Amino acid sequence: MATLDRSSLQDGKPKKVIVDGHPVCVVQIKDEYFALGDTCSHSDASLSEGEVSGYKIECWLHGAEFDLRTGEAVTPPASASVPRYEIVESGDQITIKSRVEERK
Repeated sequence: MATLDRSSLQDGKPKKVIVDGHPVCVVQIKDEYFALGDTCSHSDASLSEGEVSGYKIECWLHGAEFDLRTGEAVTPPASASVPRYEIVESGDQITIKSRVEERK
């Protein structure tokens, strides 16, 4: 679990945090917050170093894009999703909790 002040985030600028020993990419889009595993499923590059456009984040290394809402890989060369993390908002803070288990 990791807790951040909302003021530590900037709209559309990814931030890397550690949750339970795992790197997580946190992104604010207006008044919404998203948390995905920080490692690109294609190249092991850090997604928090990528660019955000709409509800997508692009891996800086090979251009794979992931949907911030679902973790789904939406453009090649990535074909596998990245994990999502639960976010709880409380006052001026957001807490990134455990990984969300996907239904199969």
